[in-house]
Amino acid sequence: MSDRLSVFKTYKLYVGGKFPRSESGRVYEVTDSKGNWLANAPQSSRKDARDAVVAARKAFGGWSGATAYNRGQVLYRVAEMLEGRREQFVREVADAEGLSKSKAAAVVDATIDRWVWYAGWTDKIAQVTGGANPVAGPFFNLSSPEPTGVVAVLAPQESSFLGLVSVLAPVIATGNTAVVIASEKSPLPALSLGEVLATSDVPGGVVNVLSGRTSEIAAPLAAHQDVNAIDLAGADEVLAKELEIAAADNLKRVLRPQAVDYFETPGTDRMTAFLETKTVWHPTGSLGASGSSY
Repeated sequence: MSDRLSVFKTYKLYVGGKFPRSESGRVYEVTDSKGNWLANAPQSSRKDARDAVVAARKAFGGWSGATAYNRGQVLYRVAEMLEGRREQFVREVADAEGLSKSKAAAVVDATIDRWVWYAGWTDKIAQVTGGANPVAGPFFNLSSPEPTGVVAVLAPQESSFLGLVSVLAPVIATGNTAVVIASEKSPLPALSLGEVLATSDVPGGVVNVLSGRTSEIAAPLAAHQDVNAIDLAGADEVLAKELEIAAADNLKRVLRPQAVDYFETPGTDRMTAFLETKTVWHPTGSLGASGSSY
């Protein structure tokens, strides 16, 4: 009996709920920490980035209009699906980051827990960041957070899975849609995450995953007039400065790169970074001659 040939996986982008190859037809080699070939990943173009923004904008109305509780259910479903494919991600993270199987398993477990953590925040962040404000005068003054819109996310370069989820989950938990640029060196866990999102309850276009040269894809996203915010977590100092300048053209919200231990429990900073605050005034009226109000 002859030896069976392995079936190698073809990795694709995840845009608008579908799995296209790069519009350019380009790929690049992805290797492990020892330089061994792992796969060919799609090398996204500027056109791919623009297509991803169109998909994210199309999905924004439905996703931001969903109830916070429903978004929490959807994020929890993603965690369930990740749990079911745990062994695959342990293998991919181990190869991508040069970790032992036990350490890669710890990363994957922490990543799944991170999804659950943000799933629990979807219907609570409004109470933390909004509420009734005391004002001088017969008025109700109420502040309520709203999602910013389409957010470009440069995933961390060294933390290919836990770091990726730590910057992506807070963006979509608060009702934004995302265009994610995967780690340039280790994109495979991010591309596999796209498969999980497609088979969970996340509507197409809410998350769009691109792989390739970070600087090449990030430049058109930072300058794009229909991108409302950008997270520069995966940019080096020089690239971050260039992207900040490009982002200023339409007053994008910019979250600058910062040193983060992704194993630490995150605060609310990454959620509030991409929220706008809407404040409503309403007269209280008065009751009776005494001037008491309701």
